[in-house]
Amino acid sequence: MGHDISALRKFVSPEIVFGAGSRKSVANFASNFGAKHVFLVSDPGVAAAGWVGEIVNLLTDAGIRITVYTGVSANPRVDEVMAGAELYKSSECDVIVAIGGGSPMDCAKGIGIVVSDGRNILDFEGVDTIVNPPPPMILIPTTAGTSADVSQFAIISDPARRFKFSIISKAIVPDVSLIDPEVTETMSSYLTACTGVDALVHAIEAYVSTGSGPLTDSNALEAIRLINRNLEPLVANTADAYLREQIMLASMQAGLAFSNAILGAVHAMSHSLGGFLDLPHGLCNAVLLEHVVAYNFHSAEERFRRIAEAMNIDTRGMSQTEIQKRLMSRIIQLKRAVGLEAKLSELGVRVSDIPSLSGFALQDPCILTNPRKSSLRDVQVVYEEAL
Repeated sequence: MGHDISALRKFVSPEIVFGAGSRKSVANFASNFGAKHVFLVSDPGVAAAGWVGEIVNLLTDAGIRITVYTGVSANPRVDEVMAGAELYKSSECDVIVAIGGGSPMDCAKGIGIVVSDGRNILDFEGVDTIVNPPPPMILIPTTAGTSADVSQFAIISDPARRFKFSIISKAIVPDVSLIDPEVTETMSSYLTACTGVDALVHAIEAYVSTGSGPLTDSNALEAIRLINRNLEPLVANTADAYLREQIMLASMQAGLAFSNAILGAVHAMSHSLGGFLDLPHGLCNAVLLEHVVAYNFHSAEERFRRIAEAMNIDTRGMSQTEIQKRLMSRIIQLKRAVGLEAKLSELGVRVSDIPSLSGFALQDPCILTNPRKSSLRDVQVVYEEAL
């Protein structure tokens, strides 16, 4: 009697192999899935860095055929998913491997959905719309990161609507995630900063989300601690293997947190920006972060106090107003230190774009778990403050 079903929390994650060299087990896992012909999804940047070639060699040595698909943009598009699915089918592939950042990984998830169902990827927008299980998926992240490799999210751009839509389903939690800090060696300082702040936003939003619970909280807070301590030194010295491993671990924990607790207004608003203006996701999150923290602060004061503590702020004896001020200044300081202090206007956002952007943000599922309920006007004001 009296069981509140909304109080139940489930936690999904792939099989994870974490650590230097874990990418080298890709052929072993593919073989375990019975792979005869792997569909390898990546993008031109990752291919140029040499990682696609290495994975091709590992699979070839194991006697597995490969079809490579690198036709993926920074914000992966509907047509790219559909073209990949066509190639998968015409090549008669049976297992998907993706190596890259969030874009190739999300595209690979989209391809997996389409090849097992046959409909257009647009038909799967929303929560739990997938009926047929996708083929086995092995994901190898090259950034730390977007955490698509551990999440039940895929975010695809629909240029026809200028809209980034979300697919959320445990069917697209990959079977295996090979999280190898060595692969992040080829990231620039700028990409390290963008994806590191993305992971910080994942952790903060998951921790204050209305979907948070004990299984996600510990992952979120630890991710915040690790990023707060290690991101600045890593951006200054991307060759440091220890720091890279710490940020890769933080990214994974932030991903496990947000995949299960869902996100909030930063992501809803940044998906809207990414779809409308084709801007990089991590940068959008960075620009919006402290403005959304200010907007949400009084709806989750105790949670934001713990976030401040995880960011090494001694909150003893502080008023809420003081905690908010200190937390926001730490976020701004961290962003400045890693070189991400652009404003929306500098990214080409105009005041006249804000009504459209706000309408799209309110259609994003992430807005539903934001700790403060948001109206169109609320979202417009936050965008205006970030200009």
